Amino acid sequence: MNKLQYENLGEVVYENKLPNGLNVYLLPRPEMAKTYGIFSTNYGSIDQTFVPVDGSEKVTVPEGIAHFLEHKLFEKEDRDVFADFGKQGASANAYTSFTKTAYLFAATNHIEKNVETLIDFVQEPYFSEKSVEKEKGIIAQEIEMYNDQPDWQSFMGTLKSMFHNHPVKIDIAGTVDSISAITKDDLYTCYNTFYHPENMTLFIAGNFDPENMMNLIEKNQASKDFTKVDEINREYPDEPAGVAQKENSIKMPVSVPKCTVGIKESSSPLSGDRFLEKDLLQGMVIDFFFSKGGTFYQELYEEQLIDDSFYFETNLEKNFGYSFIGGNTDRPDQFADKVKELLRSAGNRTFTDEEVDRMKKKKIGQLLRAMNSLEFTASKFIHYNTVGVDLFKIIPSIQSLTTDKVNSFVGNWIEEDRIAVCKIVKE
Repeated sequence: MNKLQYENLGEVVYENKLPNGLNVYLLPRPEMAKTYGIFSTNYGSIDQTFVPVDGSEKVTVPEGIAHFLEHKLFEKEDRDVFADFGKQGASANAYTSFTKTAYLFAATNHIEKNVETLIDFVQEPYFSEKSVEKEKGIIAQEIEMYNDQPDWQSFMGTLKSMFHNHPVKIDIAGTVDSISAITKDDLYTCYNTFYHPENMTLFIAGNFDPENMMNLIEKNQASKDFTKVDEINREYPDEPAGVAQKENSIKMPVSVPKCTVGIKESSSPLSGDRFLEKDLLQGMVIDFFFSKGGTFYQELYEEQLIDDSFYFETNLEKNFGYSFIGGNTDRPDQFADKVKELLRSAGNRTFTDEEVDRMKKKKIGQLLRAMNSLEFTASKFIHYNTVGVDLFKIIPSIQSLTTDKVNSFVGNWIEEDRIAVCKIVKE
């Protein structure tokens, strides 16, 4: 295994690409009482159209199948995997995003046993027609629950307004109708295609001996047979640069309306340094304007258009990106107009060297604080790793950003046809 030393952070990461293709990363932190493990596949809800590993023609599977598969992997023929972790003193969980599915545990003892349990249950699927039908009812209830949540409806409503064709506009869990069409064979098709070690990453962080841990993982994988596979052929529809719908209004039984302004950030594929630069600039600029010390935040606050629910977020993935500014507001129309006005004015803003230096220091400080968390470090490492970026080398990239790059980004950031509004209003 390779030993990667990051002297500026005082971190050491051990990496190894196993013969079956699995990428393993170990981050020992002996000062921690806890160990956290995450086993992730580069497969999320947007991966609906692809060529199966054992086929030659592309297929399109029902919406929500990645999330459905995540649920089903915990259920085996004779037991529930959550109980296995519980007996070993570990808490386990999983999540499906637009681009990834991840399985994880946290524990303070029986670490090696819990790592084996994590790897084995993900690599030993069991799907029966009876259990698949049972799960449909469970997930249908989950979908109905989210349909009643204004925050989630605001989130998805904004995405649906922004994207014409890209599957990011489709709810991660799918719809009641789409999951009703999922079969046992569909699950095996997706599992066999996307859950090959070549498409997966294992990251363990915390209190353990790295050499013993790597030996355990290597031995575990050597005992299993995996057929060599080619790179997965995925297909995504063409996506125009502009939004699909300028404004979307959803009626719900809410006491206070909600409003979200979305910026469609990117539809072109990005990776490596280009991805990281856009990711950093996108996050730093929106934070500068809309964090509590920001000028845009102050204007919204002074006009009493926001309350404590106000938020902003930005997300960049390989082939899509978005930023949201929103919250509860008694005057959703005025809120939307004011945010759009502020965003348009951003292009006229010229940053000074001192302002950019403060932005960079704040970003570095936020990153260093967050990296005290094993969970953050593991999930962010995997997120960046899939696009060819090393999380532990991001700080030098932040430091290298110039004032000219920040001003160039801001000058081209906002285009009218890439802004969408979603309002949740009283029925």
